[in-house]
Amino acid sequence: MASVGAKVGVLLLNLGGPERIQDVGPFLYNLFADPEIIRLPLPALQKPLAWLISSLRSGKSQAAYRSIGGGSPLRRITEHQARDLQSALRQRGIDATSYVAMRYWHPFTESAVADIKADGIQEVVVLPLYPHFSISTSGSSFRELQRLRQADPGFARLPIRCIRSYFDDPGYIGAMAGLIAAEIQACPDPASAHVFFSAHGVPKSYVEEAGDPYQQEIEACAALIMQRLERDLGHANPYTLAYQSRVGPVEWLRPYTDEALHDLGAQASGIWWWCRSAS
Repeated sequence: MASVGAKVGVLLLNLGGPERIQDVGPFLYNLFADPEIIRLPLPALQKPLAWLISSLRSGKSQAAYRSIGGGSPLRRITEHQARDLQSALRQRGIDATSYVAMRYWHPFTESAVADIKADGIQEVVVLPLYPHFSISTSGSSFRELQRLRQADPGFARLPIRCIRSYFDDPGYIGAMAGLIAAEIQACPDPASAHVFFSAHGVPKSYVEEAGDPYQQEIEACAALIMQRLERDLGHANPYTLAYQSRVGPVEWLRPYTDEALHDLGAQASGIWWWCRSAS
C-alpha cells in the first residue's frame, strides 16, 4: 500500500505500436534491436539483424496496419485505461496519477519518468499490462526501468513497487471468463462450444534454458478460466491453447495457432472459436 497522503505515480507498461504507416519500420527496428526479443550469441550482430528484419517485414506489416485503419490503436487504448485507473484510484481517496510507458514506441519510458519527476511524485507503482510475466515483455520493461534508475539519482531515490504478474488474480480470471461466457451462450449448443486461446509465443529456449515462467503462467491462466466457466455455466467446454507470432527459424512454443486451427477444422466443422491474444 502507498504511504498515507503520498503522491503516487502508477506507471503502466506496454509494448507500443506504430501510430502511422511511416512509423512501422522504426518500430520494428526498436523491437528487434532488443536482445530480449531475439537473443544472439554476438551482441554486435543485434542492430544489423534488427535492421535486416525490419526492412524485410515492413511491407507486410504496413499492409496489416492499413487493414486496421493505418496504425496501431494500442496507445489510445492504453491511455484510456490509464485515465480510468487514475479516476478509480482517486475515487478511493488515493492521490494517484497514471503514466504510460511504451517499450518500443512513443511515449517511451524516458518520457514517462520525466513526467513523474516533474509532477513531484513521491512513490511509484509499476503495473505491466501483460498479465503473464515473460523476460521478453514485462522483464524487458523492468530492465529498462532499472537502467534509467541507475543513470538518474533523482529517479533512483523514489520508492518503487513492481507488480510482476497477475495471471491468476480472481478479478482478471472473472473478467476473462465473463467475456467468453457471453459468446458461449450465444452458440446454438453452448455445451459443445470449443474455446480457443491464442497467446503470443516465445522461443522455446526462453522456457527451457532461461527459465521464463511465461508458458507455465499462460497454461495455468487458461485452466483457471475454464474452471471458472465450468462453475458459472454448469458444464465443461473443450478448449485449446496455442501460440502465435513466431519469428525466425528457431522453435517457438507449440502448438502453433495456425496449425492448431487447421487440426480443429479437420476434426469438425462449425466450431465456435473465441480467440485471445496475450501480446
